Amino acid sequence: MAAQARKLTELEKVIRAFVKDGRLVSIPAKPSKRDLLLPWLLDECFPEDRPYEEKEVNMRLALLHPDVSALRRYLIDAGLMTRDQGIYRRAAPMRTDVPAPDPWPERATSA
Repeated sequence: MAAQARKLTELEKVIRAFVKDGRLVSIPAKPSKRDLLLPWLLDECFPEDRPYEEKEVNMRLALLHPDVSALRRYLIDAGLMTRDQGIYRRAAPMRTDVPAPDPWPERATSA
């Protein structure tokens, strides 16, 4: 007897829809979906609680998506990062409930 697949959480659904091969394929237009994805983005790009210069912030975000200015703004507006005189810092602790993107999404089911 096959084990019953569990239902995906909203966060898992958003990550599966917007993250492919570890990169953000598009920024969610809906604020509710974007707000779910931003903590994952923060943890992916800024794992250490330390100061980051804007150049480094841009380089790290560019690894996941080309619109770095929008991502920076969303992280600041969501209160996940702070900016003071061009220096950025995490404002939120690392999350432990953010799943890694599934490299084989066709295996899972959302039933």
